[in-house]
Amino acid sequence: MTQVRVRFAPSPTGFLHIGGVRTALFNWLFARQQHGKFILRIEDTDQSRSTDESIHAIIEGMQWVGLDWDEGPFRQTERIDLHRRHALNLLEQGQAYWCVCKAEELEARRKEAEVKGLSPRYDGRCRHRGITSPIGDAALRFKAPQEGQTVVDDLIKGKIVFDNTILDDLIILRSNGYPTYNFSVVVDDALMQITHVIRGDDHLTNTPRQVPIFQALGFPIPCFGHLPMILGSDKTRLSKRHGATSIMAYKDMGYLPEAMVNYLVRLGWSHGDQEIFTRQELIEKFSWKHVQTSAAVFNPDKLLWMNAEYIKMSPPGQVAEALVPVLEQAGLGGEVRNVTPEWLAQLVVLVKERTKTLVEMVEWVKPYFGQAVTYDEEAARKFLTPTLAPILEKLLARFEALPDFSKSTWEESFKKLVEEEGVKMGQLAQPARVALTGRTASPGLFDVMEVLGRERALIRLRKGIERAKTGPS
Repeated sequence: MTQVRVRFAPSPTGFLHIGGVRTALFNWLFARQQHGKFILRIEDTDQSRSTDESIHAIIEGMQWVGLDWDEGPFRQTERIDLHRRHALNLLEQGQAYWCVCKAEELEARRKEAEVKGLSPRYDGRCRHRGITSPIGDAALRFKAPQEGQTVVDDLIKGKIVFDNTILDDLIILRSNGYPTYNFSVVVDDALMQITHVIRGDDHLTNTPRQVPIFQALGFPIPCFGHLPMILGSDKTRLSKRHGATSIMAYKDMGYLPEAMVNYLVRLGWSHGDQEIFTRQELIEKFSWKHVQTSAAVFNPDKLLWMNAEYIKMSPPGQVAEALVPVLEQAGLGGEVRNVTPEWLAQLVVLVKERTKTLVEMVEWVKPYFGQAVTYDEEAARKFLTPTLAPILEKLLARFEALPDFSKSTWEESFKKLVEEEGVKMGQLAQPARVALTGRTASPGLFDVMEVLGRERALIRLRKGIERAKTGPS
């Protein structure tokens, strides 16, 4: 049985789009499931738009979501001589011809055909002229079949029949000697022994053009599968007006790569009612028959929910590691270098139930770094007051007198003081919370103390008492 070989072949003309990531992901899952090969090929034949910066963005995006490749990355521009040689072979075999029509002539004929309601395709006037060597700015065209049908058994859409009478004689070598996209793709897929071409259905119209080129070159025709597009909430093609479309933008917004992968797989594929999958489960359960044939609608709220679930369920150390660059970006790099990975993981456990993204998590964890705390002024005015200073001093004295430190001993001492003073828990807990975190909202008070540690907790209580005695500065 032939080994499965698939490829992801993005054009480096901008950032890596989440639609491209989904295409790469489906190819990757299929390759891993079938113990095949996943190949990364950069299709940079568009010289005017391709950039090295975009190539870097593609590789960075693939690495972030954990889609490793077995071969590549290849660049089509490094294979131009191969493409050109195969194009000239078609000429020698009589399956291609030189076309000397000028660009302005072609445009005029195209407009004329549109006015008459005819197909704007090339009219083939150079097809039978028998030009044996290029004259001036000649381009090489492929002799497309003019009758019959091209049948594609699409892995996703099923059997599709194309009438060959609509096919154009495609240019395969431009007048500058540069191979065109549709020809380069065929040669590369054939020479790289690609068995399955899985791509977006915006490429569906290219398939009947490419299949005859495979046949003319004498190469096996791969299996094709065309994935439906991803749409925005208004059912139009996903674009910036629907939100971020770059995969790395979601990293910057604090999404976990595992959540992005899970969400993008579910965006057009299902396995019963299951929503959350491990990477290994995705590999084991993936199948083309469960890829939906209709377009998928991108739902930012669903993605946010899934990210929150992953923050809760992922190992705290793993979340903490992903949090570090976000903390550094927020200006907390110095503080991060002064703490251990274990402490940061403990902090993640403290706040993970309250956050949906790593960016949100940064706001929740800020109060736990450093010795001092920045007060929310409204909270401080309400809870750090001269009337509350005496009970806070008693709390501090109790804590300082404790022979050991643990959540249970602090909580027991706290409750005894509340009982003795005849106040409600909240009447002491809120001032203590503001003193410790600068805020009125936080995880459990004694969990906060545990993360801060004895010395920092006592330092912050003392500072809170000073503020309570003096009032706003």
